[in-house]
Amino acid sequence: MIKVKDIMALMEKKYPLYLAESWDNSGLQLGSKDKEVKKLLIALDLDQFVLQQALKQQVDMIITHHPLFFKPIKNINYKSPLGKMIKELIAADITVYSAHTNLDSAEQGLNQELAEKLGLVNIKPLYKAYQETMYKLVVFVPLSHIESVREAIARAGAGAIGQYSDCSFRVQGIGTFRPGEDTNPYIGQRGQLEEVDEYRLETIVSKHDLNRVLAAMIKAHPYEEVAYDIFRLENPGAVFSPGRKGNLPEPLKLRKYALRIKNILGLDSIRVVGDLERMVNNIAVIGGSGASLMNHVLNQNIDVLITGDLKYHEAKEAEALGLAIIDAGHQGTETIVVQLLYNYLNTSLNYNQIAVELFCCQAPACIVEM
Repeated sequence: MIKVKDIMALMEKKYPLYLAESWDNSGLQLGSKDKEVKKLLIALDLDQFVLQQALKQQVDMIITHHPLFFKPIKNINYKSPLGKMIKELIAADITVYSAHTNLDSAEQGLNQELAEKLGLVNIKPLYKAYQETMYKLVVFVPLSHIESVREAIARAGAGAIGQYSDCSFRVQGIGTFRPGEDTNPYIGQRGQLEEVDEYRLETIVSKHDLNRVLAAMIKAHPYEEVAYDIFRLENPGAVFSPGRKGNLPEPLKLRKYALRIKNILGLDSIRVVGDLERMVNNIAVIGGSGASLMNHVLNQNIDVLITGDLKYHEAKEAEALGLAIIDAGHQGTETIVVQLLYNYLNTSLNYNQIAVELFCCQAPACIVEM
């Protein structure tokens, strides 16, 4: 049996909530963390079309990219679209969870997926919106428990360096201690000095994983009092950004690349700012409404920004600054999130041999090209 809180843990392991913008409302939107989940639906938005599909499939949980609630609500009017939806969700006991800007910025999140899908290489964060603080954790472990402690802290998130996991170092030595009269020592006798073969086990851990790693370490360690040290490091941690930058395998004319994007994303139309005959190579990608982050694109030798929801004055500013923009639409640049989440959850659940029926639901576009 799996519960909502277990699905949330899977989501927040991959797309941690601390990456969400301060104005955002990612996380649990409606329902109970303790509800059992047998059927789960994934969608970009939660509207009446998606809700009706969820009711038809009798799902227990809905995961969306865009939150159901962006701002606090002062009343729930059953005659309003939102109020009616809240009433139906509660009546059907459907839990709603959203992963929004944290999913945009995550290492393997929406913008990374979009950049790869659009054919970019040498992909990097667009700018340093957030950087992890790193710590060195050192713990002293008896020989009998070195592997169980090492495995516990690795599973909790310690030892990740780039694309490598389970990174640690250990060296053997002699530990000394004298148990007090009110102790219950795992090794030795009260009041007697003990010398024990121990290992110094050390690894690296990020700030946001530290408490979880410490809890796992203490649980796996046999000692009544665990001896450990934590050192803050100057080593640069992972950088996260609500956007990506990269290169094309070879330069293309803006016209040709724009048409390629249109085909890759399956769009009826796109909007382009810039000289269509210009050769472009350095590309920035910000899914959704990214034009407000245009200042982070400038002075980076970027030829083209790919985003959505471009406004008239933003287009004029970009034109004046010599920055080309391909507006592939808000939905056009984010609709891939549904398959992204499906693939991740399906793989994770199957790996853990958990049976949950997954559904993808894509609501029709609210704006139709005529």
